[in-house]
Amino acid sequence: MFDHRKYSPFPALRLTDRTWPDKQITQAPDWCSVDLRDGNQALINPMSVEKKARLFQLLVKLGFKEIEVGFPSASLPDYEFMRKLIDEEMIPDDVTIQVLVQAREELIQRTFESLKGVKQAIVHVYNSTSTVQRDQVFGLDRDGISNIAVQGAKWLKQYASQHPDTDWSFQYSPESFTGTEMDYAVEVCDKVIAEWQPENGQKVVINLPSTVEMSTPNIFADQVEYFCRNLKQREHVRISLHTHNDRGCAVAAAELAVMAGADRVEGTLMGNGERTGNMDIITMGMNLYSQGVDPKLDFSNISEIIETVEYCSELPVPARHPWAGELVYTAFSGSHQDAIRKSMAYHDTHELQHWDVAYLPIDPLDIGREYDAVVRINSQSGKGGVALVLERDYGIELPKWMHAELSKVVQKATEVTGREISPAEIKALYEDNFETVADTWVLDGYDLHNEGDQIQAEVRVAGHKLQGTCSGAVGALCTALTGQFDCQIEVTHFDEFAVSKGTDAKARACVGVKLDGEQHFAVAVAADTSAATLQAVLTAFSRSSQHAVVAA
Repeated sequence: MFDHRKYSPFPALRLTDRTWPDKQITQAPDWCSVDLRDGNQALINPMSVEKKARLFQLLVKLGFKEIEVGFPSASLPDYEFMRKLIDEEMIPDDVTIQVLVQAREELIQRTFESLKGVKQAIVHVYNSTSTVQRDQVFGLDRDGISNIAVQGAKWLKQYASQHPDTDWSFQYSPESFTGTEMDYAVEVCDKVIAEWQPENGQKVVINLPSTVEMSTPNIFADQVEYFCRNLKQREHVRISLHTHNDRGCAVAAAELAVMAGADRVEGTLMGNGERTGNMDIITMGMNLYSQGVDPKLDFSNISEIIETVEYCSELPVPARHPWAGELVYTAFSGSHQDAIRKSMAYHDTHELQHWDVAYLPIDPLDIGREYDAVVRINSQSGKGGVALVLERDYGIELPKWMHAELSKVVQKATEVTGREISPAEIKALYEDNFETVADTWVLDGYDLHNEGDQIQAEVRVAGHKLQGTCSGAVGALCTALTGQFDCQIEVTHFDEFAVSKGTDAKARACVGVKLDGEQHFAVAVAADTSAATLQAVLTAFSRSSQHAVVAA
């Protein structure tokens, strides 16, 4: 039964003097990748040690300074990977690894064993604090849950003291923070912090997980602002976030929570994680980048990132993934294609200081994408996009009035096939419908003579001579065709362009001819403008079924 009445709305926090809506993110938060732990445990086939090593190296290359590498007390592969990182000295001096562990002594003991010899590390301990977990899973009251957290904090201090050569940081998460009463979330974290005494130099992170996304992002931001305001030793700890994507708002929740006072964000590349996934660091980082804020991470080779993530996770990156997807910088809509074309031309001509191109929030080249993929053509595409493909890929520039005519031909072809059409196919359609001409209508030669204000033209086609007189060469040819074929001819459109420069320069002429009320369009390229123009008129004239061959 699909019955919404079985659910109740998430209660909003009364924070009438909230300040986060007036804030703006002006610098990147501290990032912590959890791809190798949270991301890995959500995979159908967890990563091998080899795959974890490859992904770790990518994370280091991207610039992550904190990386949660696993749950070594709960998994033998995680333990072995931990030892590989340390024994093979794979951890750069400026990178701190992080490991997760429940607040149980035997697990904490094994965690510290796995970390033996590491230069610096964050040990991340957690226990569930939400009302549903307390009541339905553990059957404990607030004091009972607090005792678990405090005892876990004590064990971390105890086992860390046995390895004085390592620079230890401690992290605590009240799991399911969003489902915990805010006054109690502050209370339990205050007790943990009191055990660790960050005021005396111990580095401490308090992580606030939206373990299951339960509310709109603004409510989560209110929770974080309340927490930051009321935590006793706020100035001595870093506040971290770990948002999940059950409602599809993990990035938005993290962004608002950073505005609300958080210092650090945990997430994964491409948002891989349990259920609908974790906070997507690429999306949030690129959001900052697009606003002129340095994300402190290098996403310049997005193809390498996608290739590595897909290989290690065995999960495809969606074509419409924000910023990174294959089709993100591709325009199918005709109006979009036309706007992109014009906006890019304007951008280049005016040399704007900041990127400001229609439908492209960033320059695709920044992350290794190519403009070649910006415009692709299907039945939904418009005249601007079709013309752009010819100009971009083949240097065939057409006047604006021909864009619509070419688009009609291409759209008809795509409607028949029902699929995307390639640039090569567009070029073939253009040639077949506008340039190709029967041998009987190929210009053999011409002579033009001035007689006062008139031009007398002799045009030779298939061994025949067409002669006419008018004020211009085109008019003279039309006069000749009218006399020869007893028809009405009107040139409705005409443009010519230089195709190239230098001694081998050529010209392209585009014409529209109305023949006995029927419109025909043609294009011709020749060694000079007169030849190109005359051939274009002949080609357009030949499109009429009544004049497929030259009359004797």
